[in-house]
Amino acid sequence: MAWFNRKSKKRLANQSVRQGVALVTNYDPTGHVSEEYRTLRTNISFSKAGGSIKTIGVTSDAPAEGKSTVSANLAVTFAAQGLKTILVDLDMRRPTVHATFGLQNTSGLVTLLTNDADDLAGMLSLYCKDTDIDNLAVMTSGPTPPNPSELLGSDQMLALLKELGQRYERIILDTPPLMSVTDAQIVASHADATILVVPYGIAQKAAVLDAKVLLQKVNANIIGVVMNRVPQQTGSGYYYYGGYYK
Repeated sequence: MAWFNRKSKKRLANQSVRQGVALVTNYDPTGHVSEEYRTLRTNISFSKAGGSIKTIGVTSDAPAEGKSTVSANLAVTFAAQGLKTILVDLDMRRPTVHATFGLQNTSGLVTLLTNDADDLAGMLSLYCKDTDIDNLAVMTSGPTPPNPSELLGSDQMLALLKELGQRYERIILDTPPLMSVTDAQIVASHADATILVVPYGIAQKAAVLDAKVLLQKVNANIIGVVMNRVPQQTGSGYYYYGGYYK
């Protein structure tokens, strides 16, 4: 079974890189899964008393567990509420946002972070791409750099998040898996909130607890866990979403 899960997850991860993830909240906005995402949106909105959560990091314990699917559909759901939203692909090693929205990935976040120009605000408009979905823009990852962690922990990245915060009402960060690299920890330390995606029937309890510890070490604001791939059961609120997962 473990061998099957590893093989299946690798296939799904490769598929998502090539084809992107399924935006069920866009093509089936009245469906049950879309309603679950709206519930998630509501829970996020009310999870911080006395303050607004604007920058949200979405991560998982390991690759191919659905964090890119959750982050993309969550971004669509916030945009549907009328909030000016941007989805930023921080997974520089295995990006999916460009494929999901049919964009080229020749430039993007990496280009912005490695440019020495001081005019970040002026350059930003070149890399924030509007989509066909109202109120939703995306920033692709761009070319794979040799030092993703250093870029995400740079002063330029902090300046970028600050500038995005002045332009958008919600910033959804699709981050790498926690157990693979340190990138997600770096991002989580700067986000207003972090969501951990846990796939039903696949995730191991010890691994999820380890992921939680890694986030706590950087004082990340973990506001909750999203359990995806839950089998649909008659008469229950469970659902199974069979899109591509990362």
